[in-house]
Amino acid sequence: MSRTTLLHVVGARPNFMKVAPVHRAASERGIAQVMVHTGQHYDATMSDRFFDDLGLSAPEVNLGVGGGSHAEQTARIMMAFEPVLDRFGPEWVVVYGDVNSTVAAALVSAKKGVRICHVEAGLRSGDRTMPEEVNRVVTDQLSDLCLTPSADGDDNLMAEGIPAHRIVRVGNVMVDTLLRFCGAARALQMAGRMGVTRRDYAVVTLHRPGNVDDPAVLRELLEALDDLGSRMPVLFAVHPRTRLRIDALGWSSAHPGLRLLGPLGYLETIGLAQDAALVLTDSGGLQEETTVLGVPCLTARPNTERPITVSEGTNRLVESSRAAIALAIEETLARSVGGAYEAKRPALWDGHAGERVVEAMISRLPASA
Repeated sequence: MSRTTLLHVVGARPNFMKVAPVHRAASERGIAQVMVHTGQHYDATMSDRFFDDLGLSAPEVNLGVGGGSHAEQTARIMMAFEPVLDRFGPEWVVVYGDVNSTVAAALVSAKKGVRICHVEAGLRSGDRTMPEEVNRVVTDQLSDLCLTPSADGDDNLMAEGIPAHRIVRVGNVMVDTLLRFCGAARALQMAGRMGVTRRDYAVVTLHRPGNVDDPAVLRELLEALDDLGSRMPVLFAVHPRTRLRIDALGWSSAHPGLRLLGPLGYLETIGLAQDAALVLTDSGGLQEETTVLGVPCLTARPNTERPITVSEGTNRLVESSRAAIALAIEETLARSVGGAYEAKRPALWDGHAGERVVEAMISRLPASA
């Protein structure tokens, strides 16, 4: 069996949009590659639909690890991944973003002496209480190649002692996927299907533990959404774990304008977001996507690992309280009426990051590989 060059590890919904352009670029160059799905997102609505939306074939390996605590999940991924790594013997293990699958695969690969490439390296919120932040820091320290989406990523890595030869700025692979599928998302005519009018509705996603696991905070957020629902339709795509927390509160909306939907596929999400008056989220990816789409975004978090979306884009951080969100909504809608928002493309967010990712890895292989 010829040796696998790239072994991609994905495990959660954000990874799928990131792997798609890299996998496609490698395929176009005839590079041998294998995709391993850890099964970290084990709900079909949070996983399988995204492969379909992105035109990705089923992964060659599915570890099926499922849920559990961070420690349990990370440990199970490591145990299941090691024999897969031995089986395929890749030149590079490619990990994406900041989920548990990312750090677990990096730990195993580092101990086995296999090259690690971290796509979307260098992002930092400065908040070590977030499990994702810990995953980012550890993965970057272990990686042989840290591929960053923006200049702040380079700066963060150098400040942490990562040598310059391991850092390459390639741009944003999420934007590759967004630009590739914007047309298909628009063709779905999601606003019409949902019975709402373009630029006269809001899209919401919330899943971070700091927002949904504290009943008092979650109630503040829901009341803020209820307030907004009294003036415009609010389409809330509810993550499964968020749904459990809402049900546990025994909460129900006072306004029919607030609509709690099930999880949406990637194309459905982009189709709704690109025509929205505003997006309220705690997701990382939507901060970037709304910047490129020119849609106002309120991020219900005290910090972000994507500060470029605030400094150059359409994103604004807002406290997770009813009063703060109400004020931010008023200011955002007033500003957008004046046409102050426009689509932004930070440097290298040009749709070709996937190609640069592949080139960065292939150029560092020995000539005999």
